[in-house]
Amino acid sequence: MTAVTDHIEHAEHAEHADGTEPAERVDPPGDDADGSAGGAWDDGLIARRAADSGVFDLEAVPDPYAHEDELHGADAELVARLDALRELVGLSRARVDGAVLAEAGHVLDRAAARRRLSDRHTVVAIAGATGSGKSTLFNALAGVPLSETGLRRPTTSAPIACSWTDGAAGLLDRLGIPGRLRRRPLQGQGPQGPHGVDAPLKGLVLVDLPDHDSAAVAHREQVDRILELVDAVIWVVDPEKYADAMLHERYLRPLAGHAEVTFVVLNQVDRLPGEAADLVLDDLRRLLDEDGIALGEHGEPGATVLSLSALTGDGVDELRDSLDEFTREQGAAARRIAADIDAAALRLRPVYATGRKSGLSEDAREEFTDRLADAVGAEAAGQAAERAWRRNANKACGTPWLRLWRWYEGRRSPSTTLTVRPAPCDEEATARQRVEHAVRIVGERASAGLPGPWGQAVREAATRGAEGLPEALDDLAVSAGSPPPRLPRPGWWPVAVLAQISMTIVQVVGGLWLLGQIVGVLDPNLGVPVLLMLCGIVGGPCVEWSCRMAAKGPARRYGLDAERRLRETAAGCGRARVLDPVAAELLRYREVREQYVKVTG
Repeated sequence: MTAVTDHIEHAEHAEHADGTEPAERVDPPGDDADGSAGGAWDDGLIARRAADSGVFDLEAVPDPYAHEDELHGADAELVARLDALRELVGLSRARVDGAVLAEAGHVLDRAAARRRLSDRHTVVAIAGATGSGKSTLFNALAGVPLSETGLRRPTTSAPIACSWTDGAAGLLDRLGIPGRLRRRPLQGQGPQGPHGVDAPLKGLVLVDLPDHDSAAVAHREQVDRILELVDAVIWVVDPEKYADAMLHERYLRPLAGHAEVTFVVLNQVDRLPGEAADLVLDDLRRLLDEDGIALGEHGEPGATVLSLSALTGDGVDELRDSLDEFTREQGAAARRIAADIDAAALRLRPVYATGRKSGLSEDAREEFTDRLADAVGAEAAGQAAERAWRRNANKACGTPWLRLWRWYEGRRSPSTTLTVRPAPCDEEATARQRVEHAVRIVGERASAGLPGPWGQAVREAATRGAEGLPEALDDLAVSAGSPPPRLPRPGWWPVAVLAQISMTIVQVVGGLWLLGQIVGVLDPNLGVPVLLMLCGIVGGPCVEWSCRMAAKGPARRYGLDAERRLRETAAGCGRARVLDPVAAELLRYREVREQYVKVTG
């Protein structure tokens, strides 16, 4: 088995003779199989450094409260987006299927777990297909053969981690990497160089993953699990399988929004003759562009695409420099979380945004009120009230002889008063259908333009409000449509009644005078009594006709007022039972829509 970095190229193509693990001379002395020796793995290295230097370096001790430092602008925006996503999920639980919200919940859990850990470390996974050379690249970056390489497939059976800086134990625990699979880079490539100058890759935690196309299901499951937890990914492809459909369709395309935390490395370019490496690299860029992955070119944010040969070391330094710059920014974790939020928001978009105008317009409300008023017969009740007022006016201002005649007719025919009679069965069924139709129409109008779950919630709220609404409207119609014990009278009625009484008295006086002349009690004088009788006979109907004309306006206003009261009563009942619950659902949707906008940033 080879154990020297100068001969890494032979390790990529050779079997391990004895099948043992690579040399672990860089492991902290005293560690057992579980990576612990009576204390934390990192603490042992810190103690040794303090013993070697004679001075205990407080800067080397990981700060467990590093995530509670004062937030920068970008971090504050990320916190705001996480809070909005949490609020969005909370407001949507009763309306949206839990399976739809599950991914957003996972994003919140992963973000919370990552933010509790060190933000001075950047966890980068090396992923690739079988034979792509990712373990060789892992060893080349570490400067020592830490991960087993060879022709046996799959070679990497479990993820192996290499940390350049102390304090990464919590991050590796989160990834589920045991202590026996945690390594350190070559001596001299620690977190500090000579004279205290920061060495390259300070804060880097590199993880070599099993093959994503491994025949072993457990290997693929480990890859999928860890890819969700790391801060960045280096995808290693080779000239033969760089266009593999499984890689692009299962990983690169779904993770297109994670371009800023993605490296794509074309390995084994030493096998390509002449300019073939540039041609393959250009074709790889084309495929990544088709996958929707933004490429970090000309200073634009995006994925870093490189070509190298981990076997010969050609291009490895360029990747190391890119990783060094990437880790020094200490922003990969926040970028990964932001990309996860973007992906979750994109999947949730059909649930919260349709691009169409939504809500219940004022015209729809008025139409609903008109339909309810029609169902309770508000217009007919108003017309009946108008007729009752005019009938009352005719009674008050009519001639005594006409009133006597009406009294006689009333004795002959059954008494009829203005009461709201119960509707027959067919009319009652028709009214119920009108109410149900009105509720269905207003539910459809209110849910128009809403995403599926929220439109369904609005329609269900309207349907629930329709239960018992016809009966409630009937009760309100009876109470509101019943006439008052005494109809209101205008101020001119007493004058009209007095005039009518005067005309009657004139008629009676003229008639008695004429009768007295006939029987010989009074002196004959036909002119005056006849004139008095004519005045009474003509004046009475004239007064009645005038009152009837004058009563049209007040009677109409009284009927309209009765119609308005019944309409408002029906509208109030419909508003309390249907419109208010619908408005509450629309308000909830507007609240979650505002939170969704915050989530999208």
